[in-house]
Amino acid sequence: MTVTPPIRRHSRTGLYVPLFLALAVLAGWTGWWFYLTHRIETGIEARAVEMRAAGWDIGHGRITTTGWPFRTRIAVAYPTVTAPDGHAISAPTLVAEANTYNPDRWVIIAPDGLVLTRPGMGKVAVRGDAVRMSLSHLRARFPDLRIQLDQPVFTPHPGAAPFPILRAAQLQIEARPHMTDGTAEATTTDAVDILLRLTEARARPDSVLDGLAVGAPVGGWIETTIERADHLRGRTMIGDIKSWAGAGGRFTAVRGELKAGVSTATLSSDTLTVASDGRLQGTVAVTADKPLPALAGLARSGVPGVDRVAATGAATATALSGDTSAVSLPLVFRDGRTWLGPFAIAPAPKLF
Repeated sequence: MTVTPPIRRHSRTGLYVPLFLALAVLAGWTGWWFYLTHRIETGIEARAVEMRAAGWDIGHGRITTTGWPFRTRIAVAYPTVTAPDGHAISAPTLVAEANTYNPDRWVIIAPDGLVLTRPGMGKVAVRGDAVRMSLSHLRARFPDLRIQLDQPVFTPHPGAAPFPILRAAQLQIEARPHMTDGTAEATTTDAVDILLRLTEARARPDSVLDGLAVGAPVGGWIETTIERADHLRGRTMIGDIKSWAGAGGRFTAVRGELKAGVSTATLSSDTLTVASDGRLQGTVAVTADKPLPALAGLARSGVPGVDRVAATGAATATALSGDTSAVSLPLVFRDGRTWLGPFAIAPAPKLF
């Protein structure tokens, strides 16, 4: 008689262990996600309270948080931030997003555009294919900042002062701590590098840029290092610039290129400062390719503030130089005016 051995039942514990581990990890990650989002929301509210106490006007509608499990996405309805000096920014919606595992880098998007308020000059609406900003290294003395507007259109509200630019293919602004030798450990204590890039822009018809470009697109870039940048962090934009200039703040290592119509110019300056009246002062070395059309267009434009006689004199002197294809000349900001050689052609740029 054959005896059948008993059937051995294998333990299923080995099947459940990975599942239990996965559930434990998921529960822990979910807890971290809710903790992080709660901390961010309370941090926003706490920062708003601090700014209100310092004289800022902060307003917003509903705040919603989504993005679980790997993203943290915060949408703020109708945010408005107004500085004590009247500068303000508002939007129908702002959306901020970061990786949950690395909340030190945020991308902020204004899907329906922005409205900028300029004290004494009114509001201007900013819309485009993309209006976004990124912030990273938030724990550093100066975080990395990137602003990019794709196909922006600038529309002043009724009764507001015109904006210098009507529209552009792209506008980029970048700011980051100045590096002494290319490493984060060697950043200077109070300097920030700035880059501004404008691509295929259309200037306002009665502006200096439009006069230089003779109705053609304008574009270019400029970069510089802002020293004493600690003095730019304060309650108001205008007050900050005044404080910065009074504390010895200056622009160093200025480099750039400007293209207006068929004319192109490269710019460089070791140092530029700001006078007590808020106007730029210093000397910029300019190497211009085909400058005559730009100078002639500026002389014909009749832009308020531009000395047509001086601009005509500069154009005539350029034509008489015998080489109208490439000219090297100094551009001097002095006594509140912009001097091209011996000709005071326009007011110096005003920062406050």
